Amino acid sequence: MDTRLLENIKNLYRRISSAAIRSGRSPFDVKLVAVTKTVISERIMEAIDLGLRIFGENRVQEAKEKISNLKSQINPLPPTFNKGGWGGFELEWHLIGYLQKNKAKTAVQLFDMIQTIDSADIAELINKYAEREGKTQRVLIQVKLSEEETKHGISKEKLMDLIKAVSNMENLKLEGLMTMPQFFDDPEKARPYFIELRELRDKAERLGYKLPELSMGMTNDFEVAILEGATMVRIGRAIFGARR
Repeated sequence: MDTRLLENIKNLYRRISSAAIRSGRSPFDVKLVAVTKTVISERIMEAIDLGLRIFGENRVQEAKEKISNLKSQINPLPPTFNKGGWGGFELEWHLIGYLQKNKAKTAVQLFDMIQTIDSADIAELINKYAEREGKTQRVLIQVKLSEEETKHGISKEKLMDLIKAVSNMENLKLEGLMTMPQFFDDPEKARPYFIELRELRDKAERLGYKLPELSMGMTNDFEVAILEGATMVRIGRAIFGARR
């Protein structure tokens, strides 16, 4: 057993639990998405053995190779405990990076959730491929709240139109919103972005849309994100160390 990986995961869960309780929620209300960009399959397998079940990948092609390798290694998984009882036998794979149209078919085949819907065009493609696969694809809409050019997402001004469009697609299940602020050394500087995403979600819910998930917060700022309502935090460095 990798004792450093074990300590990282234990410490991370302690911090997630503390932040959730301070926000007035149960620790079980916050899902940990372990970000495995550039992490080799052997390290991911160690994390699985230590109880992690939800993994996030940025690139479709890299994920395809890892998921194929891991499926060949995994026997029935041991149960994990959550607020509903013993369960969690299956792994979940989430796409958390930008999705190119020519990768949409493969993404539908690979991922349980696609967190980065940012246009009606990509949503329609995913819906089409999901129909062909005979599945209902779980998705989040990525909202661009940062001014950084490298960040993707729908603008907040166009968000409601996209929510309406995605909600009407038969083979998509829209579960919430996602955002990725720019990096700040001081996590408090990210707080306004998390507040804004929550307020956008709340506005949509007042109009009748059910959007329970808020995916926001990474290694540097996840505790602030949880305090502002995050239900999913995407964390890589605090689990696996600096990228190589």
